[in-house]
Amino acid sequence: MKVCFVGFGNLPALAREYNHHSIGGLHSIGGSQLQQTLLAKALVARGYQVSMVVGDYGQPDAAAWHGVTAYKTYRPDAGLPVLRFVYPRWTATWAALMRADADVYYTSCAGMLVGLVALFCRRHGRGLVHRLAHDTDADPEKLRIHHTRDKKLYEYGLRRADSVLCQHARQQRTLMKNYQVTSVIAEPLVDPAGRRLDRDKRDLEILWVSNLSDFKRPELAIELARHMPSRHVHMIGGPQPGFSDLYSKIESAAKSLLNLTFYGQVAYHDVGDLYDRAKIFINTSEMEGFPNSFLQSWRRGVPVVSFFDPGGLISREGLGASPQSIDEMACVAEHLIADETEWRKLSERCRSYMDRMHGDDVVLKPYVAAIEGAVRRRKKKRASSKPA
Repeated sequence: MKVCFVGFGNLPALAREYNHHSIGGLHSIGGSQLQQTLLAKALVARGYQVSMVVGDYGQPDAAAWHGVTAYKTYRPDAGLPVLRFVYPRWTATWAALMRADADVYYTSCAGMLVGLVALFCRRHGRGLVHRLAHDTDADPEKLRIHHTRDKKLYEYGLRRADSVLCQHARQQRTLMKNYQVTSVIAEPLVDPAGRRLDRDKRDLEILWVSNLSDFKRPELAIELARHMPSRHVHMIGGPQPGFSDLYSKIESAAKSLLNLTFYGQVAYHDVGDLYDRAKIFINTSEMEGFPNSFLQSWRRGVPVVSFFDPGGLISREGLGASPQSIDEMACVAEHLIADETEWRKLSERCRSYMDRMHGDDVVLKPYVAAIEGAVRRRKKKRASSKPA
C-alpha cells in the first residue's frame, strides 16, 4: 500500500541536513511535522511504500530519506498576490500529489491544504486521513486560520476525510459538537531515541522547549526564573511568523537574568541532548493539542510541570504536576528538584507509563486502521458508482 504524508514543513524533520533551513513562515519543526515524520518512518519499517509532499527548500525532487520519497511543491513567496493561491499553490500541490500517486493521503493541522488534498482525493478516487494537531482545530471560533476562504476549505476537507484522528477525548467531543465529525483517538508517537541518565548526571534543572508564539506564553518561563533565583531555567525556542517582537522581547529579558539561559532555535536532531540532561520540564502554554515535548520528557524519565494538562493525563497518571499559578509552579518545581526521593518516584512513573502506553505496536494500531480503512471506503465508493 502507498501512503503519502502532506506537510509543507516536514522536510527539516525528515532530513537532518535541512534542520536549520526555513522557507517563508516555516522556521522550525513543530509537533505536526514531527508526528508525520515519525509515523512515516514507522510505516516504512512495516513494509508500506511511503512518500511526502513538502515545501521547496531547494532540495531535488523525489529525493528519499529513511525510505521516504519527498516530492516538492513551491516556495511560500512564489507567485503573484491573489493569483498565487491558484498558481503555484494549488497547481504545484496537485502536481506533487499526482507524482506521489498514493492510495491514501494523510494531512494534519487545520488549513486550506486539507481542502485542496480532499478535492484531489475526491477527483482521483484516493483515500484521505486527517489528524487534528491542536485543540483549536476542533473549534471554528478558535481556528488559527486568517482567511475565510481557507477556513471554508479546511471545513470541506475535514468533513470529507475518510478517517479523522484526534489526540484526546475532549478534542473528540469538541469536534463532534462543532462539526458533527466522528473521530478516533490516536496517541502521539514518540522518537525512540534518548538516554535515561541517572539524576546525578542531569545538569539542567528546569527545561522549557517550544516555539515562541503568543499562546505558548514564554514570558511565564521568564517570570518563573525570577521567582526561583536559586534555580536555573533553560529556554529553547525559535521565532515564529508574526511573533518577531515577542522573540526579541524574550531574548532581551533573558539577558538580564543570571539564572536563565536562552538558546534560541535549536535543531530538532540536536535538542534531544537537552532533554536527556533535564531534571524537570515545564510548559507554560494556555492551550495545546498533545505536546510532543511531554512524550520526549517522559520517555527520558523527566517529570512535566505544566499549566496545560491534556485530558487530565498528568494528574491522573502522576507524571508531574499541573499547577494553577506561577507561584504554585515555582513551589512544585522547587520541591521536585530538592526532593530526590520524590523526583525518582515520578521519574520511574514516567518511564513506566511510556513503556506501557507508547510502545510502537500499541500506538500504531489506530493509525494503521485509519489508513487501511480509508482505502477500503474509497474502493467501496468506486465500486458503488460504477454502472450495473
